[in-house]
Parts: sequence; structure tokens; C-alpha cells
Amino acid sequence: MSLEEKFQVLSVEFQKLQSTLAAAIEKRERLEAQLSENELVKKEFATLTSENTVFKLIGPVLVKQEQSEAKSNVNTRIDFIRSELKRVEGQITETETKQEKTKQELVAIQTTIQQQAQQPQQVQV
Repeated sequence: MSLEEKFQVLSVEFQKLQSTLAAAIEKRERLEAQLSENELVKKEFATLTSENTVFKLIGPVLVKQEQSEAKSNVNTRIDFIRSELKRVEGQITETETKQEKTKQELVAIQTTIQQQAQQPQQVQV
């Protein structure tokens, strides 16, 4: 495989990594928003008394729900979102590492191609 072909292949790979990274960052932002929302709900639950009624929205209908069950659901959701955030952060770090490595390879190949392009010119002069 020639240097130009290898450069093309790495360029495509680099673009794919950029897309993967952008998608992962977008997912992280969504998860952070969900986490924030659920933590607000958890704070609201902390202010409830035993006389307060909790309702859950299921489709277009509000259904009465036990406070303990609602609190448990929110805590479970928070734990899940945190673990998902941790996984996405790992994916982002891994993708950034791969992207940096690919970028370095691209620069090295580009430098080599430029040096090879200059060598014949220097011989003719």
C-alpha cells in the first residue's frame, strides 16, 4: 500500500473517530441532563410528608404510586444513569486516544510524502 493510500485510509478512520466522539459527547450531555432532572426529583421527594400523594405519568394518565416505590425508582434510575455516564466517559477517553494516535500517524505520513515530493526537485536543481 502506497503512502497516499495509507493516508486516505487513515483520513477516513480519523473522520469516523470524530463522528463517534461527537455522538458519545452528545450522549453524555443527554445523560447529564437526565441525571440533573432525576436529582431534582429526589430533592423534591425529600421534602414530602407521609400525607403527600405521588402520581406517576403513564402515557396520558396519572396513576397513584406509593412514595417508597417512587423514591426507589428514582434512586435506581440515578444509579443507572451514573453507571451509563461512567461507561460513556470511558468510551470518550478511548476514542480521544485513538483519534490522537491516528492524527499523529497522519502527520507522520504527510511529512514523509512532502519530503519525498521535495527530493526529486532537489536532485534536478
